[in-house]
Amino acid sequence: MRAAFFLDFDNVFSGLFKLDPEVAVLFATEPGTWLRRLSTTLTPDDPRRWLILRCYLNPAGWVNARDGAGEPTRLYFSRFRPSFVRAGFEVIDCPRYNATKNAADIRIVVDALDALADEARYEQFVIASGDSDMTPLLQRLRRADRRTMIVSPADAAEAFTAIADQLLDSQQLLALVQGEPVDLDDEPDEVAAGGFEDTGAVDEAHERFRAIVTADYEAAESPLNMAALAYRLRGELGPVIAASGWFGLGSFARAVEALGLPGLRMSQHLLWDEGRHPTPETPAPGAQRTTLPEPVERLADQLSLPRLPQAWWPSIYETLSAYARTHRFNLTQCTSWSRDQLRDGGVPVSRGAVAFVVRGTSFGGSPLHRQPPPTPTEIGAAFVDNVLARAEAAQIPLTGEEEAAVRTWLSPAPPLPD
Repeated sequence: MRAAFFLDFDNVFSGLFKLDPEVAVLFATEPGTWLRRLSTTLTPDDPRRWLILRCYLNPAGWVNARDGAGEPTRLYFSRFRPSFVRAGFEVIDCPRYNATKNAADIRIVVDALDALADEARYEQFVIASGDSDMTPLLQRLRRADRRTMIVSPADAAEAFTAIADQLLDSQQLLALVQGEPVDLDDEPDEVAAGGFEDTGAVDEAHERFRAIVTADYEAAESPLNMAALAYRLRGELGPVIAASGWFGLGSFARAVEALGLPGLRMSQHLLWDEGRHPTPETPAPGAQRTTLPEPVERLADQLSLPRLPQAWWPSIYETLSAYARTHRFNLTQCTSWSRDQLRDGGVPVSRGAVAFVVRGTSFGGSPLHRQPPPTPTEIGAAFVDNVLARAEAAQIPLTGEEEAAVRTWLSPAPPLPD
């Protein structure tokens, strides 16, 4: 597939740097490596053949960073110019016109339209930028019947992303740069049997797992809550659960099914003995849809804010803070680990929702890679500030009362009882 690639370096690098500085530097120093991966990413037919590779960069641009001694310093974009030249990019210097704007977006638009008029027919235009000012360009490319892909390090405006044929978001971009699978699976991660080297420890843990689940199942007078039971087992059995992927079966539910308990029946949240317990009532389709306050619903509709119950937000912030305290930050691992912890604790969120919060708190000023790690309160406050800042940038009007309602709904403090 003949493709043209236009990279707004300042926009993409700055966005990645807020999420994960180490991966951002890897992106800027090894562009040839991730470019080869991108040539076969999200391509159901033929791989991409890059006929145009252009990187638009402000040589005087910089981000705040820290040196080897931990002292504040500036990381200038000019140091990465040779890396892109070696990778085959045509690097176009775009100095700033004023304190906040450089010429990259205008140059990309002009060059893309010139490419559209070339004798060579470019089948796909890949625009690496989160700048929604390029929406008219995507509309023009669509009218010309060309495929488009956006590579965005941030939560770009829906009007910008919706018009593209494909979107590579921040989570997928970080995975691409690190050589990880480019996906955003909301199901528990599969781990093949034998993926944990200490088979003796796995066998011993599985016997304890069998004993605990069987005892609780036989003693239960009513259906058991699966999330609560899984959370307890993680605590009692320790790291072997995550390391072996629930004994090679990939999820708690499958591990329970494999025990062959008599009369076992399961739903999304409960397990029970059909011979001893009444079948739990199944909610009607859509009955569990969360009812949001009107201003929060507006943001969910226009900013793709996850539609989650108010009581879930503090748990998300607490779990992300726990991850930051106990892990070296990796966005792919963070979203997977946090999703599993939350689901085991009775908060069945998706990895996409977790990633949305991680991006929000990073762009709000409390990235999870920060030292010391941010507290749940700091994560929640940064996320709410980012949501409201995005609403203002998207010209979504909110009164003082509506803004207060949004802050209350997304607050890191647990909601007061009715």
